[in-house]
Amino acid sequence: MKTKDFRDMTNDEVLKEIDEFKTELFNLRFQLATGQLDNPMRIREVRKGIARGKTILRERELNIERA
Repeated sequence: MKTKDFRDMTNDEVLKEIDEFKTELFNLRFQLATGQLDNPMRIREVRKGIARGKTILRERELNIERA
């Protein structure tokens, strides 16, 4: 998911998306441990998606504090 997509969402939607990414990351790590993972690059994409979402939330939090 791109940063622009996160910026178009509300805070609740971003939090929901982060939770979905965390669940997917757990499942991917489980597949990796059992040797069933087809695309190991997906782990990296999911981790970056979580980071992007958290970054957007933090930016919004800082903008509220400044205002």
